Amino acid sequence: MNETIQFMDLKRQYVTIKEEISAALSAVCEKTAFSGGPFVEEFEKNFADYCHSSHCSAVNSGTSALQLALVAAGIKPGDEVIVPANTFIATAWAVSYVNATPVFVDCTSNTWNIDPQKIEGKITKKTKAIIGVHLYGQPFDVDAVKSIADTHGLSMIEDCAQAHGALYKDKKVGGFGLLGCFSFYPGKNLGAYGEGGAIVSNNGTNDQRIKSLRNHGSTIRYHHEELGFNMRMDGFQGAVLNVKLRYLDSWNKRRRTIAQMYRNGIKNDKIRMQSQPSWSSSVYHLFVATVDDRDHVMQYLQDRKIFCGLHYPIPCHLQRAYSHLGYKKGDLPNAEYLADHCVSLPMYPELTDAEVSYIIDTLNGIN
Repeated sequence: MNETIQFMDLKRQYVTIKEEISAALSAVCEKTAFSGGPFVEEFEKNFADYCHSSHCSAVNSGTSALQLALVAAGIKPGDEVIVPANTFIATAWAVSYVNATPVFVDCTSNTWNIDPQKIEGKITKKTKAIIGVHLYGQPFDVDAVKSIADTHGLSMIEDCAQAHGALYKDKKVGGFGLLGCFSFYPGKNLGAYGEGGAIVSNNGTNDQRIKSLRNHGSTIRYHHEELGFNMRMDGFQGAVLNVKLRYLDSWNKRRRTIAQMYRNGIKNDKIRMQSQPSWSSSVYHLFVATVDDRDHVMQYLQDRKIFCGLHYPIPCHLQRAYSHLGYKKGDLPNAEYLADHCVSLPMYPELTDAEVSYIIDTLNGIN
């Protein structure tokens, strides 16, 4: 293989839709609809329909989506929210931003998603919600987690930042809990050309409150009912996402094809892959594997012009920012093992079959 294979190559996708994107951005400029406005509203309707949800509020990032979801769920200072340790830090940040405490739970040893069997032992009188993360595009065990939440009177919030279009028991994620939160960071399956996020809901009251919260706590101009935020989505991102949403299913289908090539082709028993339960259909935002000697594997691939990623080399409970919570190494062993041994293979729809085959052959050649 003469050409370098990047972990991610956003330009390949851009050139396929360049004319549509340019026209969409030009339309925003013509209407000067730069903050919120008709292009964002159109995206909200389209994305709600896509997720089979009644409502969608578009915001300025996935982190903001989680924060506003917690505010809408009534999480207050001093409350506790259960969060998987194996996730991007933003899941925990949102809890901290509302002055609640994240309580970290280990992942399973095979799906790497939150382990329902470890949740109840972390529930206290202060617990008010559980955030489940559809990690790497793989849905978590929604029924098991929701059953626990319902039994204890807790809200379940879905972090769908990596799972646009993923299926749990043939239904798209985002509508199982009280609220479903999405990120449109550029590298996501549905990525903006900047920052963006959204909260989907089947509850109109929650949706209206989130729309007020994102707009300085206001539904009538200069009337502010509560402390709000400046978290609106800008018009350019709404326009870009409207274009890209039309392609999302075909891009996800290609990701699944690439993932199946990896699963069928990688025969090296040093490479261990995420388990895929029969009730789920991942959209493979990431294709993560574990290896015994990560540094050796990544260098071996890099020497052969294949670049990989790391998601995530330090679990949330061991981050310095949360040292005051008193967690120590060994507390959540599955998340810690994954952090020490994970490697993310190249995964984006524009990878060619020849490139995927080259990656597979290279992996199979590692001693």
